[in-house]
Amino acid sequence: MEKKKKSWRVAALAAVFATATLPLPSVARADQFGVQVAGGMADHHVNKLDLAAVWDPGLNWWYIGDWHFTVVGEGHVSWWHTSEGNVHENIGEVGLTPVLRFIKGSGWFRPYFEAGVGVRLLTSPTISTSYKLSTAFQFADMVGVGAQFGSHQQYQAGYRFQHLSNASIKEPNPGINFSQLYLQYNF
Repeated sequence: MEKKKKSWRVAALAAVFATATLPLPSVARADQFGVQVAGGMADHHVNKLDLAAVWDPGLNWWYIGDWHFTVVGEGHVSWWHTSEGNVHENIGEVGLTPVLRFIKGSGWFRPYFEAGVGVRLLTSPTISTSYKLSTAFQFADMVGVGAQFGSHQQYQAGYRFQHLSNASIKEPNPGINFSQLYLQYNF
């Protein structure tokens, strides 16, 4: 029974990621897609490696001087590892996040502020006998700062604070907080 449950979770994670990263050729344009790599640390000695596919639909609005708002979509696949995990040392994560950015509109170096709320699915909510997130389904809120740079604005780097929790769908709901650094290449 446990093997069937685990197979279902892996299949669900793969389906969500595949759907989130499908290209839409009718709206394709240059620099619309990107690949992001992030590394982070959380409490309970949990380390995270994250790979994301990023889609920029080119939606810009509310110009304030040389700054404006924009939105991007991100599909994430992550791996968590902890040395404190006496139940699961390694946990997989997959999810989607729309990200709202307030970015400088010109120049070689364009700083931005960002925030997003997405959904995540974990391969297991249990890290150790003393630390459990209760549900595999989690909400992921984040805030961050970063910059877009390069001759074609093809690079991005930034810092994010991310909180995962199940919004008290089920108790206990301790959540987990990650501090992450990321690099992104847009093509």
